[in-house]
Amino acid sequence: MIIVGYMAKRVSKRTDWLNANHVTDIYSVSDCVSEDFADYVNYWKHNGYWFFDSPEVIRSLARENSIELEGTSLFYYEAYEMEFDGEGWSAFAPEASVPTNVIPPSSKQLEGFDVVTFYARNKPECSPLSCSSLAQELTTNTHCLFGSFDEAETNLNKGAFNKSEPGPYRIFSVYSVPWR
Repeated sequence: MIIVGYMAKRVSKRTDWLNANHVTDIYSVSDCVSEDFADYVNYWKHNGYWFFDSPEVIRSLARENSIELEGTSLFYYEAYEMEFDGEGWSAFAPEASVPTNVIPPSSKQLEGFDVVTFYARNKPECSPLSCSSLAQELTTNTHCLFGSFDEAETNLNKGAFNKSEPGPYRIFSVYSVPWR
């Protein structure tokens, strides 16, 4: 796994259209259901993976632009160094023109693993477990995430995501991190 960065999100409870009663809330990497703290791209404070290098960068951006962080949860992400195009695995890299210098957290709690689409090759687009309701068919935890990396990889390899959203697909480990 490679370190990719942080995001502050407004975590959504399970929506009515997601018929997966075991899910209580959505910790997806994409912002389709649980929204990012802001439409941050135009501020150009993100790193080459389209996340943030530290919680302080998020706080600073929020202060400078009067963005409210109250009620957000902080997440830290690592990603498998390969992405899956529906047929095979290949390496991916951060956007080289955008600096990336992620400071790992001093403490983190693993919440699970998400599979995320990157059709446009930049920021996370869709988390099919929640966005495409695949959690109705595939085993997830209460946060709508796989319990292990192996579950995510196995489901990708057997084609469980092929009819959801267009890939390539990347596997992320999702950690909750306390705001300090």
